[in-house]
Amino acid sequence: MKELRVGVSGRAEMVVSFDRTAASVGSGALRVFGTPWMIAMMENAACNALAPYYEEGQSSVGTRLDISHDAATPEGMKVWAEAEITEIDRRRIVFKVTAFDEAGQIGTGTHERFLIDTDRFITKASLRGKN
Repeated sequence: MKELRVGVSGRAEMVVSFDRTAASVGSGALRVFGTPWMIAMMENAACNALAPYYEEGQSSVGTRLDISHDAATPEGMKVWAEAEITEIDRRRIVFKVTAFDEAGQIGTGTHERFLIDTDRFITKASLRGKN
């Protein structure tokens, strides 16, 4: 990994459409931004922070999330997530993640990712359950 450091950040954004609501994804019955989508957006922001630092054949996988979803966002509103590296321990990277909509903060927490060798990871995953 090239010169990764605490403080590096990334961002991801989207507009809440019906397919991104709790009702659509099955995490509730309401037509508001679904928590699974907020989580995915937070992970995407973390991936965006790391992407410029990967070496050839390298990627990362999410291993832990501890978040709260604190406010409902209606369809049609823009939402975004920000992820900032707070800790680096060899291949383990910890992020502070925060999500917002046009009215303010909607969620916060921490997210952990591990740097991986893509080919080795895929090979190991493909063998899972075959022995």
